[in-house]
Order: sequence, then C-alpha cells, then structure tokens
Amino acid sequence: MMELQAADLDYAVLRSAGKDVLSLALIDARNRVLAWAALLETAQSGQALRLSVDPAPGPAATLDPPLWTLGHIGWFQEHWIGRHVQRGRGPWSDPAGPRLASILPGADRWYDPAVVRHASRRELAAGELLDLQATRQYLVESLETTLDLLDAVREEDDDALYFHRLALFHEELHLEDLAVLAQTLGFKPPAGIVPRVATQAARSPLFFPATRWLQGAGAPGFVFDNEREPHPVSIPEFEIDAQAVTWAQYSEFVEDGGYDEPSHWSEAGWAWAQREARRTPRHVDQMRHGVLRRRFGQLTRVANAEPAVHVSAYEAEAWCRWAGRRLPSEVEWEAAAHQGATRGFRFGDVWEWTASTFRPYPGFVPGPWRDYSVPSFGMTRVLRGASLATPRAMRSARFRRFAEPGRDDGFFGFRSCAA
Repeated sequence: MMELQAADLDYAVLRSAGKDVLSLALIDARNRVLAWAALLETAQSGQALRLSVDPAPGPAATLDPPLWTLGHIGWFQEHWIGRHVQRGRGPWSDPAGPRLASILPGADRWYDPAVVRHASRRELAAGELLDLQATRQYLVESLETTLDLLDAVREEDDDALYFHRLALFHEELHLEDLAVLAQTLGFKPPAGIVPRVATQAARSPLFFPATRWLQGAGAPGFVFDNEREPHPVSIPEFEIDAQAVTWAQYSEFVEDGGYDEPSHWSEAGWAWAQREARRTPRHVDQMRHGVLRRRFGQLTRVANAEPAVHVSAYEAEAWCRWAGRRLPSEVEWEAAAHQGATRGFRFGDVWEWTASTFRPYPGFVPGPWRDYSVPSFGMTRVLRGASLATPRAMRSARFRRFAEPGRDDGFFGFRSCAA
C-alpha cells in the first residue's frame, strides 16, 4: 500500500474534493485501517480482534468485533462503488438497484448490517468470518477497484464523486470507533493516531444576542442526509461556555455528592446511574485530590484543566442541574461555534452532548445509505464538535453525531449554557 498522508485535508476540503485529492484521502484512510489491523492482531492475544462470543457484561458488550468491522469497511466501499451499477447518479441512485457480484463470496451474508444485526456479529467473528490475512487482502483489493473507478471519472461533478466521498467518511467514522474500542479494552492505539489533549487557560462564557441562524448544509459538495436541508432558525439570546466542562468543574459535582442526590437527575438518568452503579465517569479510578483515569489501559493523572470525558448525557444533565445551568441546543452550539470562532470558542477535544433529540431537518430526504440516519431519529441525542480521536476529515461545526443518552464509551463531554 502506498505511504501517502492526508493530515492537512479537513472536512471542508474533502466534501468538495476532486478525484486527485479524494484518491489521496482514500489511500490515507485505508493505511490507517491497516495499521489498526496490524495492532489488533497482537493485542490481548487476539481477544481484541474477535471479542468473545458470549462476553461478560460490561462496555465491550456494546462493541462490534473489530474483525467484523474491518471486513465491513471493505464491504461498504465495494457495495457502493465497485458493485453499484448506478454509482454515477450519486444520491439520486436507487439504493436497492442492481449490483454486481462481490469479489468476496459471502460478503453480503457477513458484512451487510441490514442482514447481520449486532447480536450476530460476535458469532460470525468467532468462527465463520475471514481470518485477518484474508480480510486485509479484501481491504486492499476493494480499494484498488475503488481507485480504478475513481480514476475513470471524467467530470469533477458531485454526483459522480458522491459515493467515493461517502465511503471515505464512512471509513473515518469507523476509525474513531476503533479508538473507542482501544480505550474500552485498554490497549494502546497505533502511534500518532490519538493525540493528547492540550490544555488551555480558562475563558469566560460567551454571550450571543438573539439571531436568525441558517442551520444545515447544502450543495455544492457532499452532504450527509441528516445535514440537509438549510433552514432558518430563530435563536433567543444565550450565554454559552467557551470551552467544554473540565475535570476541575466536574470534580466539584462529584465531591458535593452529585451521584447521591436524585434531584439532580432525570428519572431516566437516575435509573441509569443506579443500574450502572456509577460514582464517577467511566474509566475514572479516583476524583478526590486529583483525577486518576485509565487512558488506553494506563492509569494516568489528568490535568484539572482538561475536559471531562466518557460522560453520558445523563451525567451531563445532572451536572448542569447541580450548577444551575443547562445543555445547549444543537442550533445554539452550531451558531456559537461559527460566530464565536474568533472570540475563544474552542471545540475538538471531546464530542459534546446537546439537549436536542436527533431528528430530521425540515425537508429531509433520506440518502442512499438508509441505515445511517433514519433508524436513529427520535431515539438518540445529538452530539456536536469532535474529539481527540476524530480524524481530521470529520471535524466540522455542522457535523451531527448522535448516540443514545446512556452511552459513555465514546470520547463524550459537554459544555453548558446559562439557564
């Protein structure tokens, strides 16, 4: 595989990238996937690669086996590009239209998430899936086909490049999932993949007057279906933190008995905290006299000025009630990120919970990848920003991430608004 770097390519560039830049980015992403494959081969004597068929209760129970994820990445790219007869029509193609046969017999039966639900993936990884060497070969061959077809694109038009961009961003999403798995199971990621958080001096909250904000994204370039369509939203005046809530701030909540007082919690949040037996955020061993937490398996003393991380939406809401504040809506967060960029609004260390349920924007039309947004509407909460583990290609103030409010395995934190 060629050693090319795309470290300077961000989401704003890649969403409109032509085929030369896109080719570079696809190769770079696949190189990082293969670096994870090499690491997972030796981590925990193969346990990290496959997970167990019947895991003990715990955070790993929610994760897909990496062996399945690696094959799925190759399958997704081949499914939407190499095999997709209507790929040139981009978002206007029929997702159920005719497809060519896979270069890998059995690929759909193994890696199509519409066929293989989460509960079945461990059983497949335990015995039926390709081994790691064959999975790597599938990743290499599917990328070669993708690059050949990309090179044959004659016009730099958005429709012709839509699925190449989609495959790239899908791969970047799974690269962060692999970092979450490394944190959950406690092993180090490949060198240079996940940087440390750089602390900054505290800044005062920012005030924004009432405004009418154009939320959402549109053409030109690639747009996820849940980001469409652009629509105006009236926002009353609000005050918002310039940075995510830090460990120093969160520690005060813990030391004040925040996990013992039901009035700080929603009914669902209190039930979650009791069920999970939480006294601190996940991976934290100590919060009195400084925070000790496990970072990729290593017990580390955390700087008080770093943002609190591995926090669920329920914990974020409880902290806000205790502090007399609230979570921002996603449109407040988005407007502040854009309008406050020169005033000290900082994001990118942790994904940040918002108060908004993940719903379609007005005028929503589902894209060809029907398993992405639609199943999660009304069931999950919106996160905004990016984390230290988020590939540069996915860092955008308009990108909408979403998760169930009880999830805390991801690199999740929050900031607050004046109530």
